[in-house]
Amino acid sequence: MAQLSRPLLPAVVLLAGLPMLAGCSSFGSVSNPFATPAAAPPPPPPVVPPSVRAEEIVGRWGLASYHREQDRARTEVAAKSQCTQPYRIDASPSGGVLMLGHDNPQVQEMNLKGSVQGKTYVGPGTEPAGMDDREIVSFDGRVMILKWVDPEVAGRYGNMVLVRCGADAPDRTARAKRRSASASQ
Repeated sequence: MAQLSRPLLPAVVLLAGLPMLAGCSSFGSVSNPFATPAAAPPPPPPVVPPSVRAEEIVGRWGLASYHREQDRARTEVAAKSQCTQPYRIDASPSGGVLMLGHDNPQVQEMNLKGSVQGKTYVGPGTEPAGMDDREIVSFDGRVMILKWVDPEVAGRYGNMVLVRCGADAPDRTARAKRRSASASQ
């Protein structure tokens, strides 16, 4: 009888160990008191609407740039004279705009993006203040000043002055007055 039990002994040991192995493989799916809990991903930043809408900047623009603030007025005059060969900003199918980026002769799709700091940017992607973005420093419907976010690009191109060509400039002050009048009622 001892000889019969010897060949069965490895099989019995193997069968007895299977539930333990199965328990080890499922141990990770059961709450592990020794494991550190995974950190929750940070919440996405709040979506802030831009202060300028895409349809407000679509059109033909005279373009010039300056590096020193004292050159701004002179540069606006120079930009207006560029309307004979206007810089075009077109509407994109996705609700943004089509315009040139830096160092690329191809028109790109750009989005207008608001930031929690109250700034508005235009550039590719959805995150505000990306390295390929331009901050809209000022915009009154007729003149728009853009500043590159990337310091290296800003150093080469300066502040862009765009002056709307023709009489198709939307009146932002009239729109703001209508909006404040309807909000007070």
